[in-house]
Amino acid sequence: MTETIGMLGIGIMGFAMARNLIKAGFAVVGYDPVPAARDRLSDMGGRALSSPKDVVEATAISFASLPSAAALAEAVEGSAGVVCASGVGQIVIECSTLPLAAKRAAFAAMESAGKILLDCPVSGTGAQAATGDLVILGSGDEQAFKRCGPAFAGMSRRQVYLGGFGTGSIMKYIANHLVTIHNAAAAEAMLLGMKAGIDPGLVYDTLADSAGTSRMFQMRGPLMRDENYDNPTATIRTHLKDLSIISGFAAELGCALPVYAAAEQLYHAGEALGFAARDTASICAVLERMNGFERHSGADAPAVSSSQL
Repeated sequence: MTETIGMLGIGIMGFAMARNLIKAGFAVVGYDPVPAARDRLSDMGGRALSSPKDVVEATAISFASLPSAAALAEAVEGSAGVVCASGVGQIVIECSTLPLAAKRAAFAAMESAGKILLDCPVSGTGAQAATGDLVILGSGDEQAFKRCGPAFAGMSRRQVYLGGFGTGSIMKYIANHLVTIHNAAAAEAMLLGMKAGIDPGLVYDTLADSAGTSRMFQMRGPLMRDENYDNPTATIRTHLKDLSIISGFAAELGCALPVYAAAEQLYHAGEALGFAARDTASICAVLERMNGFERHSGADAPAVSSSQL
């Protein structure tokens, strides 16, 4: 019998997860408050339901990929939320990057209702989610985590169990700390090469397989090279939400992060310059503006004179 998996939230990540689960042979039911998102699920072969309650009543295992703490609270404790669902023992796998306090509140509410919440953020972008190239950073009830193994395998390439509830989120904060810095370093490297008169394609092709490379350089370097920021797999706006969580967590620990703090400012500058809805690779364009640099080609960039090189 085909197992049915639930999906709460059908945005960029949720859509990719649901599509991969369907490809892996699962039936998928889901809910999103946005009608267009529910239509996308139906169009790919899933079934849209009317509420989180309905999703959890129809499944033993559901994923949640939600944009905010408020969205998680509504999905779990709202008038038609998970805690209102009949039955006990259902598992919800929370995959979002959210403050620990919000996840712990949802955990307590679900525990009181006889249901299980796992804290399992994913490491990877929307583009990686589309190909199943995600790493599950799992935490919470270990037996429940093991029970979800086949579902995890349907939408990710690696699953790591890290321990008690919340450890997954902490590891995700650390991962996004590195992503923030590596993306900024990639943008600086591309700019340095371009200001020296080297074609950005040559910079990328030479360094993508060098000692100086990073996963962010390999993934976002081509976007920076081509000034391709309008089909985002992670927007500056979304990343700023993650940055506020990381900064707050570090402050609670009294942990100074000077390199991260410097990189963070580029994303705030990007928002101020109107790049909030564009891919995080667009901090390369932010750096170009900060340096008064204009490329030889591009719809918005006049030719650069030799005196500028």
